[in-house]
Amino acid sequence: MTKIRTRFAPSPTGYMHIGNLRTALYAYLIAKKEGGDFILRIEDTDQNRQVEGATDIIFNTLKECKLFHDEGPDVGGNYGPYVQSERMKKGIYRDFADILVKKKAAHVCFCKEEDIAALREKEGDSFYYNDPCKLLSEEEIARRIAGGEEYVIRQNVDPNGTTSFDDEVYGRITVDNSTLDEMVLLKSDGYPTYNFANVVDDHLMEITDVVRGNEYLSSTPKYNLLYDAFGWEKPRYIHCPPVMKDEQHKLSKRNGDASFQDLVAKGYLPEAILNYIALLGWSPSEEREIYSLEELTKAFDVKRIGTSGAIFDVEKLKWMNGVYLRNMDEETYYETVKPELAKYVDPKYDYRLIAPAIKDRVNILSEIPEHVDFFDHVLDYDLDLYTNKKAKTNPEIAKTVLDLCLPVLEKIEDWNNDSIYEKLAALAAENGYKNITLMYPLQVALSGKNRTPGGSTMVAAILGKEESIRRLKDAIEKLA
Repeated sequence: MTKIRTRFAPSPTGYMHIGNLRTALYAYLIAKKEGGDFILRIEDTDQNRQVEGATDIIFNTLKECKLFHDEGPDVGGNYGPYVQSERMKKGIYRDFADILVKKKAAHVCFCKEEDIAALREKEGDSFYYNDPCKLLSEEEIARRIAGGEEYVIRQNVDPNGTTSFDDEVYGRITVDNSTLDEMVLLKSDGYPTYNFANVVDDHLMEITDVVRGNEYLSSTPKYNLLYDAFGWEKPRYIHCPPVMKDEQHKLSKRNGDASFQDLVAKGYLPEAILNYIALLGWSPSEEREIYSLEELTKAFDVKRIGTSGAIFDVEKLKWMNGVYLRNMDEETYYETVKPELAKYVDPKYDYRLIAPAIKDRVNILSEIPEHVDFFDHVLDYDLDLYTNKKAKTNPEIAKTVLDLCLPVLEKIEDWNNDSIYEKLAALAAENGYKNITLMYPLQVALSGKNRTPGGSTMVAAILGKEESIRRLKDAIEKLA
């Protein structure tokens, strides 16, 4: 059996788009499920769109997501170089373009792209460019090249007949050759186009399964004509449905839609992002949604990739991220939230008490500030905040119960959540109050909020006795 070899071949043009990351994930899962190889190739043939540092972003994103590639620019391999501009310097694409010219599967073209574009705009959908350069003699071509005239290498397509191919997602697809334009293979600057380079490189790197977006379905027949011209075996095709912003619009890096880096910066976990995007277009056979990467590898089946676009639902991702946070063991969770706590909470407060107190309230790390913003100082609040129907409190009742709480709290020596709660619960019982009637005003007094992580006694334990008493006295004075 042939060893499965898949590739992820991004262009270094900026942050990692969610659709690109999903392509990388699917390619990784297909290879790893069968014990195959996952290859990273950098396709930098479009020099005008390159962004400095983008290649490092690709490396770092795959690393953060634990999509470790077996071969690539940074790890090497037997099929390198793994950067197309480096492959171009070796003359690989020029050599194969020349072979196609000799086979009459391509030709030298001196036509200007702007002239062809003008004709295409004029004639519309019925446009077919019958390139006059195909009639040039070898002598004429040599003379014009020697004269310094710019040219490209363009594919030859016989407009007669049809071309068919099988796709694992969309099934059998047949197109009329008359609808296929003769694409440029080698540009005037010597660089190959994406369309040509990926065919050559996929063959030379022995890629068995090509995973990409369904926007390439229309180009695949032209790719297959190149495979046929060379006499090469075609790969298995897996074209994936688009990731949608809404019913009409695709997520797009060019339109500024969320990238992987944007989501991480907003407090989403890489493993949650990966889990979520796996389900954008693929449905597992089980009734479950939470998968580790290892579990995805075992469960993934290309036959369960759908053909319809999947809408990126940020609320669903937020929910899933919260599940990941809450499923963490205590130490992992603490180490995950500690850097965020350090941004907003004075280190004099015990982060190990704060972390578990907010665990059930936080879905993404960027929500942490709203739950801990009162530790450094009591937030400004209106006295009406003491009015609470469930607690049966108002400012007058709050003043009464806080006056009761103050001496009790001042006498507590073993200052911790359990001891504070025990004393206040006993105080409430002695005075005929429900616990909440004491606890709620204390919470407002200590934080300036009607809702806090862990409740009033946990807040008091974290703040410490001295700060809690100080805030309580200030609140009593304000209520007076």
